[in-house]
Amino acid sequence: MLRWLWLALALWGAVHPMYYFLTFLSGNGWDLVALIDAWYVNDSTRGLTWDLTIAALVLTVWIVAEVTVRRNWSALLAIPATFCIGLSCGLPLYLWFRSRRI
Repeated sequence: MLRWLWLALALWGAVHPMYYFLTFLSGNGWDLVALIDAWYVNDSTRGLTWDLTIAALVLTVWIVAEVTVRRNWSALLAIPATFCIGLSCGLPLYLWFRSRRI
């Protein structure tokens, strides 16, 4: 049961933040530079950006360390999900992969 909760949270973590990214991009001419600039508009957003970046790096190290031991190679898919979609998708996706029998 918990395994499916991880998957549902990964899907929510992919869709919900992406709504805001796409809304911003559609209103700003699909300018990725403007999106990234918005992450550093003030100290609050800069701190949040660094917090999420560091957490994503920690998750990546954890994934690589566990995959080398557990040989659960499909769990590596959580790394591009983390950096291309976000930590809110990558972390529960990794937990979903990790909770299956190997």
